[in-house]
Amino acid sequence: MLHPDGGQQLIYQSIPSLFRGRDSITRPTNPKRVPARATDRLHEGAGSVVTWYLLLIILTVALIVVPASAENQVNASALRHEPRVVHIGVFVVDFSRFSVAEGTVETNFYVNLRSDSPVSISDFEIMNGHTTSIDTILNTPNEKNYRVFAVMDADLDLSHYPFDNHTIPIVIEPKLLSEQSLVMVIDKGKTGIGTEANLPGWEFTGNSYTITNQSYVTDENPYSRAVFSYGIRRDTASTILKFFLPMMLIIIVSLSSLMMKVSSRLGLNASMFLAAVLIHWRISDAIPLVAYATFLDFFMIITYATLVMVLVSGILIIMFTESKDTGRVDLVYHWSIRIIPVLSIGLYFLLFLTLMTT
Repeated sequence: MLHPDGGQQLIYQSIPSLFRGRDSITRPTNPKRVPARATDRLHEGAGSVVTWYLLLIILTVALIVVPASAENQVNASALRHEPRVVHIGVFVVDFSRFSVAEGTVETNFYVNLRSDSPVSISDFEIMNGHTTSIDTILNTPNEKNYRVFAVMDADLDLSHYPFDNHTIPIVIEPKLLSEQSLVMVIDKGKTGIGTEANLPGWEFTGNSYTITNQSYVTDENPYSRAVFSYGIRRDTASTILKFFLPMMLIIIVSLSSLMMKVSSRLGLNASMFLAAVLIHWRISDAIPLVAYATFLDFFMIITYATLVMVLVSGILIIMFTESKDTGRVDLVYHWSIRIIPVLSIGLYFLLFLTLMTT
């Protein structure tokens, strides 16, 4: 006999086989619960479709949003790495108290800073000196003007002393930002030196303004550096009057004593030698000890050689005079008056010639 619900039972038996993939048909133990299980299967199928739709929508949004955000990041990165440009100008009012012995000079100058973004002197520092005071003249977000009083260090070259030339630099760098973040440009309209600038005993020879970069550690990003250089040289007239005139008088007196045959000549030459030593000591005390010979050193070597030759000739004349050897006295007198002045003047000429050619 057929079960009253035989048709329905067959349907129920076929549903599990479809979902489970079984070849045999198993009769459920509780036929009343089969419709609920079929409903759950249908709900699960509908849920899977919804889940796939959501995943597809999320993937589509990601494909649209990620390239746009990447492009924005690239643009932001480019903007972030573009260096900020700061226009800087330095106008020197005056120099004072230039000390060759210490290699320092006091100066006061105006610093003008201008940029498209806010800028301040606190972002910069003087690399070859220290400031004593800073007064703010102009204070706007994108432009500042300051009056600075500072003590600068100068790298002195004393090879031609006392005819020496020097360069007084003012070197300014950012404190923290490398040239990848900040680049300086010389503002020529705000840069120069005052017409009343004066450094007693020195003459100005010219100015130069350059932008360079400086690295302090290997493989480090360099820093933008603004260098304002001011050339000076010692006043020639003052040098001749204070140093070379006394030394030339000593040399002239000493060479003139070669024409003397009396014993008092030795005392005169000895006093000239001591005077030369005192003048040399006084002038050398005004400069620091250096590891090379200066023009002054070569000049004094020739001077000492001249004075020693005059002294030796005087000693020989006195010694031969006391021994009554007039022939040798005449011989020393004859050659000393002809050789010593020519040799001394020739050496001085060559020394000054090398000074003019360098």
